[in-house]
Amino acid sequence: MKSVETKIVEAIRSKPRGVLIFPEDFQEMGTPEAIRVALHRLEKDNIITRVAQGIYVRPKTSSYIGQVLPTAEEIAAAIAKRDRIRTVPTGTYALNALGLSTQVPMRIVLLTDGSPRVIKVGKQTIKFKKTTPKSLLAKGDISRLVIQALKEIGLNKQTEEEEKTIIELLKKENHQDLLHDIPLAPVWIQKIMKKAL
Repeated sequence: MKSVETKIVEAIRSKPRGVLIFPEDFQEMGTPEAIRVALHRLEKDNIITRVAQGIYVRPKTSSYIGQVLPTAEEIAAAIAKRDRIRTVPTGTYALNALGLSTQVPMRIVLLTDGSPRVIKVGKQTIKFKKTTPKSLLAKGDISRLVIQALKEIGLNKQTEEEEKTIIELLKKENHQDLLHDIPLAPVWIQKIMKKAL
C-alpha cells in the first residue's frame, strides 16, 4: 500500500515542470490533512516550492538563474482555471499587458465573478475583486483589456500616442468579438473603439 506522500510525489513527477500544484489536485489520494502534511514535507525536501498560500510548483530550472518560478500572471490564470471563474485585468496591469505602461504592477487587480481575495506572490499581490457580471461579458482578449486600460487612464486623458496604439491593437482583435464588446464599454470608450472598425 503506497503512502499518501508517495502517491503525491508520483503524481507531481508525472506533470511537466512549472505546472502549478494545488492540494485539491490530490483529493482522492488522502484526507485534506494528510495531503497538507505531505506537501509540506515535499516542500522541505525541495521537491516542490510554495509560491503562495496553498499553491506549489515543481520549478523549472535554468542554467543561468537556477529556479524559474511562475509569474503572478500565471498563478492568477491557474487559480481562475481551478475555480472556474472569469477574470479581467484592470488598472496598471491592463495598461502593462497592452504595452501602454512599462511599469510592472506590484498589485495585480483582477475583476472576477468568483470570491474576492488577495494572494501574495513574492513581492507582488494578486487581488481578485468581485464585480458585476456585465464587466465580464467582453469576449475579446484585446478589447476587454482596452476597456479596463482606458478606464484607468480616465475620460479624455489618453494621449494621441496611446489612442493610436489602442486602435492599432484593436485592429488585431477578432472582428465579431470587437463588435460584441463595443456596446459594453462606457460611451466615451466606445467612440475610441469604433475607430478600429
